[in-house]
Amino acid sequence: MIQIDDYLRAATRDNTRKSYRAAVNHFEIEWGGFLPATADSIVRYLAAYAGVLAHNTLKQRISALGQWHVDQGFPDPTKMPVVRKMLRGIQELHPAQEKRAKPLQLEALEQTCAWLEQQREQARQQGRFGDLLRHTRDKALLLIGFWRGFRSDELARLEIDRIEAVAGEGMTIYLPRTKTDRSLKGTTYKTPALSKLCPVAAYLDWLAVSGLKSGAVIRGIDRWGTISEGAVNAASIIPLFRRILKSAGVTDVHLYSSHSLRRGFASWASANGWEMQALMEYVGWKNISSASRYVDSPDPYHREMLERLVSKMPPTLEQP
Repeated sequence: MIQIDDYLRAATRDNTRKSYRAAVNHFEIEWGGFLPATADSIVRYLAAYAGVLAHNTLKQRISALGQWHVDQGFPDPTKMPVVRKMLRGIQELHPAQEKRAKPLQLEALEQTCAWLEQQREQARQQGRFGDLLRHTRDKALLLIGFWRGFRSDELARLEIDRIEAVAGEGMTIYLPRTKTDRSLKGTTYKTPALSKLCPVAAYLDWLAVSGLKSGAVIRGIDRWGTISEGAVNAASIIPLFRRILKSAGVTDVHLYSSHSLRRGFASWASANGWEMQALMEYVGWKNISSASRYVDSPDPYHREMLERLVSKMPPTLEQP
C-alpha cells in the first residue's frame, strides 16, 4: 500500500533530490558548514567557491540549501538580501561565457547511423547477438533523440507502454512529466515516419531484436548481451552518446552532450524554414528565450546582411 511518504517523495523528481542531497553534502562535508545555516555562513560559503564553481552551480547549491531549511521548518537564510547581493557580485567579478553543447549536424547523424547499420549487419552475420542488440538500441536512441529533440532525461524515461508506433506512419510518445510541465499533466509528442533516418523504424527494430514488450525503452546491455531490467541512468547517456559518435568516426566528441541532439534538430529545422513558433510547439518550449538558446543562426557573423549593405556603398574615389 502506498504511504504518505511515497506521495510526498513522488512530488520531487529523483534528479532534483539527488542534486539537492549533493549540494547539502558539499556544504556540510566539503566546506564544513553547519545546518541550519545563517545568512553570514551562506555568504562565506559563496565567497569560498566564487570563481571555482560555475555561477549556475552556486545558484543551484543555494536553492538546495534554501529548500532544506523550508523542509525542516527553519527560516530560509538564502532569501536574505545579502545572499542575493553576493550572488550578483560574484557574477559581476567572475563573468563566464555560457558553454553550449555542439549541435549534432544531420551529416554527422547520417554518418553515425550508416556506421551503426553496417555494424548491425556484421553482428547479425557473425552471430554476435550482444553487439546486434547494442547497435540496434544505439540507433533508436540517436534517431528518437534527434527527431524529437529529447535530452538524456527524456530518453531515459521512455516507456514502451506509453509509446504507440505504426510502421510507415508515425509514433506517439507520452511522458508523464517534463521539466516545463508545472501542472504535472504529462506531455504527448508525435513524430512521423521518415523515408530515411526514420525514428519509428529504428524503435520498432529495437523492440523486434530485443523482444521487449513493456518497461523502459533505453536499457543497459552487458558484455554477454543481457539486457538490464530497468532503464539506463540519465547520466550514463552522455558518455554512451560520445562513444557511439567516436566509434563512427565523428571528431571532437568531448564537445557533445545530450543537448546536442536537441540543438542539432533545432538548428536544422530553423535553417530549413521552420518558424520559431512551430519549432517551439514541436519541441515543447514555453518561451522564446529557452528556444533561442538551442537554435544556431545559419549566418552567425551576419555576413550576408553586411555584404548586402557593403555592396550598396558608393565606390571610393581614388586619390590623385
